[in-house]
Amino acid sequence: MVTLAFKVAFLDITWVDLADITLVAILLYQVYKMIRGSLAVNIFLGILSLYLIYLVVRAAQMELLATILGQFMGVGVLAMIILFQPELRKFLLVIGRSTELNRDFFKSLANWSNRFHDDFDVHSLIESIKTMKATRTGALIVFSRDSELKFYVETGDPLDAEVNKRLIISIFGKNSPLHDGAVIIYKGRIKAARCVLPVSENDHLPAHFGLRHRSAIGMSEVTDTLVLAISEETGRLILARNGKFLRSLKLRQVEQKILEYLHREEPEKWDAMPVETEASEPQEVKG
Repeated sequence: MVTLAFKVAFLDITWVDLADITLVAILLYQVYKMIRGSLAVNIFLGILSLYLIYLVVRAAQMELLATILGQFMGVGVLAMIILFQPELRKFLLVIGRSTELNRDFFKSLANWSNRFHDDFDVHSLIESIKTMKATRTGALIVFSRDSELKFYVETGDPLDAEVNKRLIISIFGKNSPLHDGAVIIYKGRIKAARCVLPVSENDHLPAHFGLRHRSAIGMSEVTDTLVLAISEETGRLILARNGKFLRSLKLRQVEQKILEYLHREEPEKWDAMPVETEASEPQEVKG
């Protein structure tokens, strides 16, 4: 028997109802927080408002209007899947990464996967980053530890080559036919170059961020990757992870973040990391 919590007018409110309302409120808030700053938030608020109107109309027994809105709500789930495909993908990815089963599973495979990452020549990569920063060579590099990212690899030119300084610099050279787009590194090898990445729709990014930086952040929003971008205008770099970005990092800090990501030693949330503010880097960052 469900215990009655309190009574409001003709409504009997139970503890189960309170728990139900609380969980729905938390779910809606998390969804809103995830899509906040993107164009999807307006669509989400519009659909939510329309659903609340439908509930009021149905409670008022306005049969004709309730029938019309009910037909719309009948296809609402399918419409939301189509409209919110990137957001749903991101939401499911966040849930999958936050489950205890997922963490335990990957921890059990850590030693197996690290044998690939141990072969990764991170020092050669850092040397190439140092050179590209000094020469103001634009670059976009995606690091993936769990997925081959076939969808994004297929948008570029396959290489399947070992990571080394000369190759990285050659790819992103201004006269190279491969310099546009991103390089994807998986299991210590360059899988492809000139790859097309999704662009972030976050309206709260610094206004001076160009396409390269927005692509880095956008890729980190929809995939479990670490993305590095170097500005062609200033030679400054950012690291993007889970839709967050770090900048004004020294090369040893960049190397540390890459190794932490590959060996699963990074902080669980980049929210807790010292994310730089726009004021700390007033120079223009394009690319």
